[in-house]
Amino acid sequence: MGYAVGLMSGTSLDGIDAALVEISGEDEETIVHLLAFETYPIQEETIRRIKKVLSIEESNVALICSLNVELGYLFATAVKDICKKKGIQLEQLEFVASHGQTIYHLPIPKSNQFSSTLQIGESAIICEETKTTVVSNFRERDMALGGQGAPIVPYSEYILYKDKKRTRLLQNIGGIGNVTVIPKNAKLNQLVAFDTGPGNMIIDELCRHFYQVQYDKGGAYAATGKVNQALFTQLMTHPFIAKSYPKTTGREEFGADFTQRLIKEWPIKPNDLIATATQFTASSIAENLKQFIDKNTDLIVAGGGSYNETLIKMIKVQLPTVNVQIQEEIGHSSEAKEAIAMTILGNQTLHHKPSNVPSATGASSRTILGKITYYS
Repeated sequence: MGYAVGLMSGTSLDGIDAALVEISGEDEETIVHLLAFETYPIQEETIRRIKKVLSIEESNVALICSLNVELGYLFATAVKDICKKKGIQLEQLEFVASHGQTIYHLPIPKSNQFSSTLQIGESAIICEETKTTVVSNFRERDMALGGQGAPIVPYSEYILYKDKKRTRLLQNIGGIGNVTVIPKNAKLNQLVAFDTGPGNMIIDELCRHFYQVQYDKGGAYAATGKVNQALFTQLMTHPFIAKSYPKTTGREEFGADFTQRLIKEWPIKPNDLIATATQFTASSIAENLKQFIDKNTDLIVAGGGSYNETLIKMIKVQLPTVNVQIQEEIGHSSEAKEAIAMTILGNQTLHHKPSNVPSATGASSRTILGKITYYS
């Protein structure tokens, strides 16, 4: 087995996730063991720059150009630190797999636009700083084949979680919620995966606005609030919730602008607003999953939202016949899941093997994902 590091910086902007793994094999014979996981906080000044490039009104080319390199250095520092903590020399790494920071995702273009996506965090910087081959830019090849470039993790979930007797619903709750549906005894072409709607994104924005904290720890604010039924009913009419899959979304639909409109249009108590947003996340997940549930169904929740106890309770109420668990209950790490997934995708790339799932993304065929920056 060889060593690799997977890097993930998601839409929630809560830090750079780094997973150090041992990995071997390819395709369905892939074996991966997590050795260490860390989340490295991003400094507030850098977060402000990221948010600025996420804004159509404030973004500019010079800022994107500089931030691309800045994040490359931050990703490289994460690799060096996690290897040092485990006593692994950089020369022992076989590769780094970096998702990068998404600054725009446009799967359904408007007039005079092209279906496209952009993740930054310069792979050449990571390569030179870590003296290691880097695999990055996993989404574009799928989109070149007519796919939406997302969700990105279904292949890794198939490798790690498929079961002969039970349907497995792998729900990630990061900034956005996304699910991979693995029917019992499924073949790869039977997988379905799509974004379910908002995850923590609206909740986090509300917490930053009202309490100057990054998230609702344990769901404490939501637990003391009361769901506003009128607002909740309105939220559930958002067209994305009922939209057929494949479908993806992001900050463009549920980010800061969306949240600020809620605050302005619904002058209710802060915790009531947070509780309503939390119920919206729970119900949007449940509404999208109901069609896949049978009598032997596991819903396994990962991502930062899995630690929001109020959110998990709401999901359980919505899906009473489903065995709802978080990753830790089955011996995995909720936080590390997507960073581990990057190593599986990178491993496939370096073996010249495909790792997209057309039934999930809408691509016309399977293909090898990612671009390779070789270190020599």
